[in-house]
Amino acid sequence: MGQKPYLGWSSFSQQTIDGGFFTQANIASQSDALLASGLQAHGFNYINMDSGWQGSFDVNGRPIPDTSKFPDIKSLIDHIHGNGQKAGIYWIPGVEQPAVMANSPILGTPYHIQDILTVPYTAGNAFGGPGTSPYHYKIDFSKPGAQAYIDSVVALFASWGVDFIKLDGVTPGSYTDNLSIDNLADVQAWSQAIAHSHRPIWLTVSWALDQDYLDTWQQFSNARRIDDDVECESRCATLTDWPRIYKRFRDLPAWEHAAGATLGWNDLDSLDIGDGDLDGLSNDEKRSAFTLWAMANAPLYLGGDLTKIDDFGKQLATNDEVLALDQSGKPARQMLGGDLPVWVSDLGDGNYYVALFNMNAASALVRLPWKELGFDDVWQVRDLWQQANIDSPRGEFVTALEGHAVRLLKVSASTRHAPAEPSTNYEAESATLAGSAVVAGCPACSGGEKVGGLGLGAGNTVTFNQVYVRHAGVYLMQVDSMTLGLRSYLYKVGDGPLQAFNSGGASFLLPASSNLPVCLQAGFNRIQFGNPTSYPPDLDRIVISGRGDAALPAASSYEAEAAILGGTVTAGFSNYASGLSKAGNIGGGPANTVTFANVTVPSAGIYQLEIDYATSGPRTLFVMINNGKPEALDLNGSTFDDPKAIVLHVPLIAGSNTIQMGNPTGYAPDLDRIVMAPLMAPARFSGVTTQTCSR
Repeated sequence: MGQKPYLGWSSFSQQTIDGGFFTQANIASQSDALLASGLQAHGFNYINMDSGWQGSFDVNGRPIPDTSKFPDIKSLIDHIHGNGQKAGIYWIPGVEQPAVMANSPILGTPYHIQDILTVPYTAGNAFGGPGTSPYHYKIDFSKPGAQAYIDSVVALFASWGVDFIKLDGVTPGSYTDNLSIDNLADVQAWSQAIAHSHRPIWLTVSWALDQDYLDTWQQFSNARRIDDDVECESRCATLTDWPRIYKRFRDLPAWEHAAGATLGWNDLDSLDIGDGDLDGLSNDEKRSAFTLWAMANAPLYLGGDLTKIDDFGKQLATNDEVLALDQSGKPARQMLGGDLPVWVSDLGDGNYYVALFNMNAASALVRLPWKELGFDDVWQVRDLWQQANIDSPRGEFVTALEGHAVRLLKVSASTRHAPAEPSTNYEAESATLAGSAVVAGCPACSGGEKVGGLGLGAGNTVTFNQVYVRHAGVYLMQVDSMTLGLRSYLYKVGDGPLQAFNSGGASFLLPASSNLPVCLQAGFNRIQFGNPTSYPPDLDRIVISGRGDAALPAASSYEAEAAILGGTVTAGFSNYASGLSKAGNIGGGPANTVTFANVTVPSAGIYQLEIDYATSGPRTLFVMINNGKPEALDLNGSTFDDPKAIVLHVPLIAGSNTIQMGNPTGYAPDLDRIVMAPLMAPARFSGVTTQTCSR
């Protein structure tokens, strides 16, 4: 079933915004719409029903539908099959309380439900509560009858014609630290039950799974959800938003080597791209999301209401060249990180997929020397979204990207035969540790050790004091780090400003790598990692490589929590914010301000100022540049959890500038960061191919 990632639709996104949506009639309508829309002709053929279909239990303790919503689930699945599609269903590990209290007999055995449970009773999955009455009770698979019970549940699903099972709330994972739940045996049992059913059924295990148990996920499932839900689920006013898409960019590098036809696929969750403004994404953001999913070879399943899918969503989902990328069986690797990440998939035949992204809302000029990807000679470049071959200088690719936009290329090239770029490894445990920073064992790390205990204080740092390069210039800094969920470093080179490296992951024992461009001076350099106000990952090592001629983004970002905070303003944790922190309690008095005191640009002129803010409801932010007249910005939003962005054009002087934000009388939004970037006028684009460290 899992030779290629599947394509289809899931009900869950629409369920989060329409409580009455999940009915048999509506699922049948979605099946009809999938066929009528033309999507099915391009490979989309799964109709997956998520949580909420179940109502009670049969005499053998097996879940059966809520007949008020699904009066005849077998006929519904027959309808889906009649449309040439496959039908999916949702369940979670363990046994739900009503079946436990009934102590139902297990089909075909002398055993009953209570005979197979862990004693004392405990939660059977990540959704369970504490104590002896959890939502689902844990099964002890060493007991006779336990496998037979799961066999009976899967046999029931198979009798309905089910082709797909999503097993949710699986641990270790699902952001629970309660390892006593441990569903590893459950996943194996469900996989074996599918085999015993003699029906081909796709098995996805969900969600945000712990990578330390990758062998189990790979052996016993077709895919694993590596992240939490992409939907806002009432935490914002739309189906999803950009910060929840960006989270996938941060988490995926840790899993990039784990996917394939024999290993299973990395599931990034639903793609909400066809419902217009309700998706919560701009068209550029939708295209970027679709590109990342395709580069990852992730299952592509749409959310929202297929009966209302818009033309842009259909245009994205029916691009056969991009779908071929998703189905290639060659998941991409992140070659460059930071605000302008580059992902590459090597097809093994001299062809490569290359995706260049812009994580900022400000537009950017992206320069990609082909040698940074190891290409010796490039003879053809095709833009997959434009579906056209394009001209490109043989030594590099240069493009202008709007905010949160992407260029997706198929490149025909030969790989470099020259010696590898010089590189030097610097172990974190051999660096200078301060405050709570501490060395810990890490068998998979370089040198067998790592440094943890960083952050949550300006003095809790690791400093590499002897980073040596022969020539001043731009080098690549590989950062090998470990985290479970989102975390961020604030790092600085020499006496430069604090810069955020926003990462993610699924293990504190398995390092993930990302390459960042850094400016280094000739001789010895100092690079320090920490996070004064929030949580950074653990650090394995850094590797400095190159000859000083790497490309440097022209934009500079400045974290609000690292700025000068006046009056009542405080900095604190914020999961989706850059730096994992933001500044709040701004405004309500003239002293309650955030001041960015050293915003540096190379020459006087008009620049893009991106302001990342968060608010629930309208608030006004006053922006004052170099003690000039404050400009009032009337901003709005639906959540303080997820930052939004606005981009202004502002005049700056050469060198250092001061930008202050607040509201002397009313409440201002929370502030995440600002980004300063040059304007992207066409005349400048044609002549600019490089940036230097002296901006």
